[in-house]
Amino acid sequence: MTGPVRRRGPGRPRQDEAEEGPGTQERIRLAAREVFAERGYDKTSVRGIAKVAGVDPALVHHYFGSKDDLFAAAIEVTMEPALVVPAVVGEGPDGIGERLARYFLGVWENPATRAPLLAVIRSALTHEAAAKVLRTLILRRVLERVAADLDVPEPTFRAELAASHLIGIAFVRYVVQMEPLASADQEEIVALVAPTLQRYLTEA
Repeated sequence: MTGPVRRRGPGRPRQDEAEEGPGTQERIRLAAREVFAERGYDKTSVRGIAKVAGVDPALVHHYFGSKDDLFAAAIEVTMEPALVVPAVVGEGPDGIGERLARYFLGVWENPATRAPLLAVIRSALTHEAAAKVLRTLILRRVLERVAADLDVPEPTFRAELAASHLIGIAFVRYVVQMEPLASADQEEIVALVAPTLQRYLTEA
């Protein structure tokens, strides 16, 4: 006699799918980054991402929950906050403004990472979910940690000032593409912006 058939609950992957593990999660995350970048937040569906990743939509929900959660995970892999903070802070407060500016612009200058960030900024203007991702990723996960590690007064406020500066540059340079900022040399921008970021993050 065969044993009873075990039914899957909603959103629960088949056993063979679950055994694929982290490799499957990463495939879904990269597919989501690609689809969100190409179609934007509005026109992207979990089903569409699952199709690109080659998995069942239930598996996407199992690993990432909602579309909003998947959006956040897809964008986070672009910024890599776990690597950013040690790299920016590790050498101490001297030159931190320059390191932060170079890192931020470097992410935007790379076409592979620029596309999903463009999707975030454009979507953040009309969707709270995208705005929340932008706040959480750039402010909470990166800049607040940088400011907290520097042990300065009002770290959150200072992080918000730095975020407003960097996001403003990204919007004008890469979204609106306003000249001459749009075609200015990256190092020229770093040189001009770094002292202001330095002041925000280090001066008492």
